[in-house]
Amino acid sequence: MAHSTTNYNLDQKFEFTAGLKKSIMTVLGIGALILVIGIVMAMFGGGNDHAEGGDHAYHWYQRFFANLWINNVYFTGIAVIGVFFFAIQYAAQAGWSAGILRVMLSFGYWLPFAAVLMLVSFFIVNHDIFHWTHSDLFDPNDSHYDKIIDGKGSYFYWPMEKGTFPLFFVIRLVVFFGFWVFFFNKLKNLAYEEDIHGGTSYWGKIRKWSALFLVFFAVSSSISAWDWVMSIDTHWFSTMFGWYVFASWFVAGLSAITLVVVYLRENGYLAMVNENHVHDLGKFVFAFSIFWTYIWFSQFLLIYYANIPEESVYFVERLESDVYSPFIFVNLVLNFFLPFLVLMTRDAKRHAIFLKVVCSLIILGHWFDFFLMVQPGTLGQNGGFGLMELGMFLVYGSAVALVVLGGLAKKPLVAKNHPMLEESYHHHI
Repeated sequence: MAHSTTNYNLDQKFEFTAGLKKSIMTVLGIGALILVIGIVMAMFGGGNDHAEGGDHAYHWYQRFFANLWINNVYFTGIAVIGVFFFAIQYAAQAGWSAGILRVMLSFGYWLPFAAVLMLVSFFIVNHDIFHWTHSDLFDPNDSHYDKIIDGKGSYFYWPMEKGTFPLFFVIRLVVFFGFWVFFFNKLKNLAYEEDIHGGTSYWGKIRKWSALFLVFFAVSSSISAWDWVMSIDTHWFSTMFGWYVFASWFVAGLSAITLVVVYLRENGYLAMVNENHVHDLGKFVFAFSIFWTYIWFSQFLLIYYANIPEESVYFVERLESDVYSPFIFVNLVLNFFLPFLVLMTRDAKRHAIFLKVVCSLIILGHWFDFFLMVQPGTLGQNGGFGLMELGMFLVYGSAVALVVLGGLAKKPLVAKNHPMLEESYHHHI
């Protein structure tokens, strides 16, 4: 459909230049080098192959596996949040965001890679990350028998025998990724067909498929949080944990989307995106940083004042640890105090420099959030943040950037036949 009030180039495409690719590849290479140095230091440094709090010896590769799992889960979340936020715009019949829809959708290009990485890495790391995968825990005649874990065994193994192949767990992993990738491809194809054919029928179809995706995501995001993160601490559980992981994913995903939008504007793209759109993105980051803090504090406070040992142990092993306790405060500073104080004013939400600094630190901060969810339950006091963690984060972050920006460059940046594009042009707050 025609938009007579604008002279914007609706067929503009993002050019993923050789220079930008080289810069990202350089960061990836630096990350890989740091990772290798971290691995070598872990292999030949101290603290290797010693018993830690019981029968099982600690080996350097367990820290590598823990980092692999942290980054798999974290960057999977950022990718699926891009698709989620895209779907939200259609379900809510939002007009303000029509000019930046393709940025949100582009994060879904990482999902097929994430699916392969998650599935393959699970079969590599399972015994070192998930305590419940040890068969002796389910044998009443074994000295390691665990009645609590045995009671949860069917959730992981059904219909297989407990302690054999975790079929039900793997089925859920495959189904979740399968549907996430399916919905991403469906929404992407419909969006690009709208560019070609125009009309409002595609908007209606995308809205219908977005609603279906949101229903599925509401269930799958919570269950995946139980499976991939909460089951690491198998004795512990929280009824708020699905919300907590979603909130962490959502703020990180919003920050990543905001960074890409700001980068594109600064490099001459998305001319129709003005300070008001950027302001809205800043408000989302600000608001959901507070939402994440609300969930964090609610979960902590309920467990704190109930003081039930099987619940409070989760926070005790983090707060009373010399390794992890400093990161509790890093987590809160980067993910609440920083965005709350910096983005409180209207002007701060409209200026790129504030958003670039805050969103970059939030992405790092929520990585630390997942670091605190995974490492204590897998490595105990053998964990920490060092070269291995930094290197793995840079490798994954660079790989995601290459895939997302590569996907963004495939098609026009603007949904030129979106029926609310005119509204987006004149968005003002």
